[in-house]
Amino acid sequence: MNTLHKSIVAWLVAALALLPMGHAQNAGDAPLFKKEEIEQLVAPLALYPDSLVAQILMASTYPLEVVAAARWSKANPNVKDKALEDAMQQQPWDPSVKSLTAFPQVLAMMNEKLDLTQKLGDAFLAQQKEVLDAIQRLRGKAEQAGNLKSTKEQKVSSAQEGGQTVIKIEPTNPQVVHVPTYQPAVYGPWPYPSYPPYTYYPPGYVPGAMLMSFAVGVAVGNAMWGNCNWGGGNVSINQNNYNNFNRTNVKGGGNWEHSPEHRKGAQYRDKGSQERFGGGQRQGVDSREQFRGRAEQGRQDISRGGVGDRGGVGDRGGVGDRGGVGDRGGVGDRGGAGQGNLGDRGGGGRDGGAFGGVGNGAQTRDVSNRGASSRASSAGNFGGGASSGGARGGGARGGGSRGGGGRR
Repeated sequence: MNTLHKSIVAWLVAALALLPMGHAQNAGDAPLFKKEEIEQLVAPLALYPDSLVAQILMASTYPLEVVAAARWSKANPNVKDKALEDAMQQQPWDPSVKSLTAFPQVLAMMNEKLDLTQKLGDAFLAQQKEVLDAIQRLRGKAEQAGNLKSTKEQKVSSAQEGGQTVIKIEPTNPQVVHVPTYQPAVYGPWPYPSYPPYTYYPPGYVPGAMLMSFAVGVAVGNAMWGNCNWGGGNVSINQNNYNNFNRTNVKGGGNWEHSPEHRKGAQYRDKGSQERFGGGQRQGVDSREQFRGRAEQGRQDISRGGVGDRGGVGDRGGVGDRGGVGDRGGVGDRGGAGQGNLGDRGGGGRDGGAFGGVGNGAQTRDVSNRGASSRASSAGNFGGGASSGGARGGGARGGGSRGGGGRR
């Protein structure tokens, strides 16, 4: 049976390798998100305070750094207030990601729901105004259902912005933020059965106990510096708080702009975002090389014992295991993003992009250890490849010969 299994897998890998490359070339031509898809994405955060919403949206465009920050936050639960601001000066992450370390619960959600984080960031980059409009629609539904009101933790108010009435949510005490937890029923009947809302419940929360509750207040200091410009359809920055938290002296316009260098090789979903932020990266070529790298590693795995054995999906090298995303050699661990290696000798943490393919962490490590596939194969296996990660981050020194998938 083992020989038969190997033969079947070998046939599948060979067949996939011969598929036309048109599908890969169209990977960057993803359609825009539908209205109901966006509401599905923003449901878990639409009732957060405006400033926190803005900073989550910014940070979601840097998924690799979110993973690194979540791991750092989990490892340093007692670092708070000024000590937290001091610690953040040593990290290479985008300021929006750094600011969320004041909210470990939020970072945990974004880390655990990486699919949500990635899609949210993709939607926000491509359809910023539509994302903000969706949040306003959900707030309106919650208010109409009688479930969005001012409390001792939050102040809910209406204002005119850009010729429309918008609902604003602010902390009752500007220096103390209570992150709400709520069930989708808070919005009333959900109108899109095919797109059920994403949910997140923190540890200890019992669904069904109440529609909405609040976590213990967090003294945020200068960590809250984002703001939603509901009428303008974008997010902005409170420069005083931003400069105080990040110890900078930024001047000029207060509108947020995406920083592609903090993507660390994570691919852009749609052609428009790729052209705006991808620096001319050739999506079709990169996707093709990425696929070829995985196919070659699949062949190496077969010769060593088949899929599921030291580098197969779900085994030592699968997602969440030794060499997979989030563990030894994964994003944010032992050579990954969490050690401050983002963009340094390994691009996005030495296993490359977090969304570059199941099992590629350990597979790349095995290929490196055995001297097979060398640098070109490893670079092709990562989410950003050589074009996105750069010569020192995407492949040459981050994969293949010097540390693909993280070192044991």
